[in-house]
Amino acid sequence: MPATYTNPRYPAAPTPPKSESHRVVVAGAGLVGLTLALDLARHGVSVVVLDEDDTVSFGSRAICFAKRSLEIFGRLGLGQRFTEKGITWKTGRVFHRDRETYAFDLLPEEGHEYPAFVNLQQYYAEEWLVEACLAAGVELRWKHRISRVAPDDDGATLIVDTQDGGYALHAEWLLACDGARSFIRESMGLPFTGQVFRDRFLIADVVIKGDVGFPTERWFWFDPPFHPGQSVLLHKQPDDVWRIDFQLGWDADPEGEKRPEKVIPRLRAMLGEKVPFELEWVSVYTFRCRRIERFRHGRVVFAGDAAHQVSPFGARGGNAGVQDADNLAWKLAAVLAGRAPEALLDSYDAERIPAADENILNSTRSTDFITPKTDAARAYRDAVLELAAQHAFARPLVNSGRLSRPSTYADSPLNSADSGPWQGGAPPGAPAPDAPVLHEGRPDWLLRHLGDGFRLLVFAPPDPKLVAALPAGVAAVFVSAEEAPGALWDHTGLAAARFGAPRGGAVLLRPDQHVAARFATPAPAAIAAALDRALSRTLAEASP
Repeated sequence: MPATYTNPRYPAAPTPPKSESHRVVVAGAGLVGLTLALDLARHGVSVVVLDEDDTVSFGSRAICFAKRSLEIFGRLGLGQRFTEKGITWKTGRVFHRDRETYAFDLLPEEGHEYPAFVNLQQYYAEEWLVEACLAAGVELRWKHRISRVAPDDDGATLIVDTQDGGYALHAEWLLACDGARSFIRESMGLPFTGQVFRDRFLIADVVIKGDVGFPTERWFWFDPPFHPGQSVLLHKQPDDVWRIDFQLGWDADPEGEKRPEKVIPRLRAMLGEKVPFELEWVSVYTFRCRRIERFRHGRVVFAGDAAHQVSPFGARGGNAGVQDADNLAWKLAAVLAGRAPEALLDSYDAERIPAADENILNSTRSTDFITPKTDAARAYRDAVLELAAQHAFARPLVNSGRLSRPSTYADSPLNSADSGPWQGGAPPGAPAPDAPVLHEGRPDWLLRHLGDGFRLLVFAPPDPKLVAALPAGVAAVFVSAEEAPGALWDHTGLAAARFGAPRGGAVLLRPDQHVAARFATPAPAAIAAALDRALSRTLAEASP
């Protein structure tokens, strides 16, 4: 049991007296399921969440929340809690044996509300999400375990076991966020395709009081003197907790390696005999880089680890799951509200499968570099590390985990071609870049003004005629190069520069704040057509 955190225990939900039907059921009250449920609730969707446990996760688990995830949590009203509690960092250092090879900066430019990464134990994120879900009206049913799944054309019928019986529940939409060992995925016979790597890593969360000599940075060692022939990763977390990952090799006994008499000597070799510490949490994991073929199966949709898995190096697992939720919630809400055809949900696969493949590719390459399986592969890796210490050209070849970056849906069927000339900036499919602005004379951030719906970001003073001509469901946000009433003031010019926006140009943003279309001169008819495309209404009309 962690010494620095006490898991909350939530009361078991009562057993319904008879079978039920709900529009949306989320399976799994973890990071992804709770994020998805909260986002849906903010869009006005009634959600029931089922979880077989009665608390948040044990152990720190996913700890590196990337800038894009922080922006998503900011949209959901939780971003400030992450930055206030979490450990902010942007610098990484790579070591080979006993010397530093090089350092890198993950956010070299200023002018963003959120940092490159915040380290925060997953249980804090989940606890805050539980609070936000309850405040938003999400029904959380703890100690309700799904024991049978029967998909049909109208959703899925679930048999749910509780402490005092069970019941049947029909979900019009079942969102499977039940993790790497997903019962729903296994029940539907959906296999993973990909790789399981023959190596093991030990995670040790260690409480270290006082000065430990490590800055708030990501440090990665290849073949260090204190753990020869293997690799080690170090991250700082809140509450004086440090995450240390030790490579063990495939032959290591997973259970035996978790015993204190095995873990403590490894930590002593790394930290020295004089540094006092306490073990907080220990786990052993194996690299997996794989996914199911499709994420949407009729009215059963998979997200997070239930759909795809990657190795922990690179922080791509939890962040990808949060982006799954960000992508899916607004689309399902639009379908349920009758604003979009069900075909819109096909774009979840079209956008999130390439994102998963990108994460799997990067994670696989990282794993191959970190854990070379042949003498030739090890010789190549060591040569790259030696060269990188002196030569900049070799540093991009060093792969200690390509860290999570936001997905750009470049080939999305929801994107519209540029209307008029547009040079550079965030293209269709990209997440909207943040920038500092002044709002009524006070410092503010652009993304805070985009909300949860479709927005037309207009780089000009307010135009009442344009606002009156906008299609239903689109609100305008004006960003002006000069101070103007009713507009955000782009006083640094960064907002226009990051979008590549010409004066008077406009950008249509989706509810997940990804770019849908760009207009050198915003015309109401072109905006309406782009909106139809972003909601798959054009595609549905074209279908036979």
